[in-house]
This record gives sequence, C-alpha cells and structure tokens, in this order.
Amino acid sequence: MSKIYVASSWRNDRQPAVVEALRDAGHDVYDFRNPEPGDNGFHWSEIDPDWQSWSPERFRDCLEHPIAQDGFAKDMTALASCEVCVLVQPCGISAHLELGWAVGAGKRTAVLLADGEPELMYRMVDQMVLSIEEAVEVLSSDDPERKLWPARRCNACDVCKSTFEHISTPHCSGCTIPSPSRFEHDAS
Repeated sequence: MSKIYVASSWRNDRQPAVVEALRDAGHDVYDFRNPEPGDNGFHWSEIDPDWQSWSPERFRDCLEHPIAQDGFAKDMTALASCEVCVLVQPCGISAHLELGWAVGAGKRTAVLLADGEPELMYRMVDQMVLSIEEAVEVLSSDDPERKLWPARRCNACDVCKSTFEHISTPHCSGCTIPSPSRFEHDAS
C-alpha cells in the first residue's frame, strides 16, 4: 500500500470521505484537517480572527508567525515523504501548489475530478479519476493493466511514447527536447 498526501480544500465536503476510503483500503494517508492526534489542522483564524481583511503586507508578515510555520512544516513534511499526491477537486491555490510541487518532485499523482472548468496542465499528472471508488481502485490495484503507474511515460514528449522506471530521468534517451525544459513543447 502507498503513503498518500491528499491535497484539497477545507471547503471540500468530499475530502474526509476520500481520506477514510483510502485508509480503509490500507493506505497511510495524511489528512491536513487532522495532521496529528488532537490537532485539527492549521487555520488562519488561530493567528487573527480578522484574517480575511488582511492587507498583502499583513499576510506576508503572518506567514512568519509560529502557528503558520508549524502548519506549513507539518504539511510539507508529509508532502515530501509521500509516495503519491491525490488532489481532490474542488480546491484552491494551496492544493494546486502542493500538486505542482509533487509533480516536480517526481511523486506519483492523481486528480479526483469534479464538475468545473477543464485544466490543461492536468496533463502533468499520472491519472485522473472520476469517483472515490475509482481512486481507491487504481491506488490499490496489483493488476499491471489497471495499476495507476505500471511504467512512466517520457516527461518531455508525446511522440516517442517511451517508458522508463525512474522519474529522475527527465526524458527518454531518444528525445530531442533537452532537460530541464521538459514541458516547453506544450507552448508551441
């Protein structure tokens, strides 16, 4: 089973069910809402109940508050140590930053889609799933045909269709796109 980081939003009603379903399937799942026993996760209101009226300067200053530093450290430690990052829509900026960091760090990634605007950059992720059940299935499968990551595709191009085992190789050996510009081909 996998060590999974679930990235989502405090406003997402599906997030607790995703965490529970993945845990029930035997995975070790980090829950930002309950990162440790007795810890109900980071809330800006712990720093200032009037946090929604902050100026940009106040926001920047409050990122250095010990409560914010502690919340960030817990989430980043869990993200850095996970094997898989699953983004659960709908969600906002933080969850997308976490997913982007996971993609860049070579983590296996999935997005649990919901109704909403399509996102082109989701092509970076390994898998998009449509339900909690499908997420559990692909994350738990031992079937090489159904498993989420039987082999990695070349990160640099869709032409060669090469596979490789280690994400540390930014592109296939025959790829003409130089590293580290592995996503530049999308701009043309």
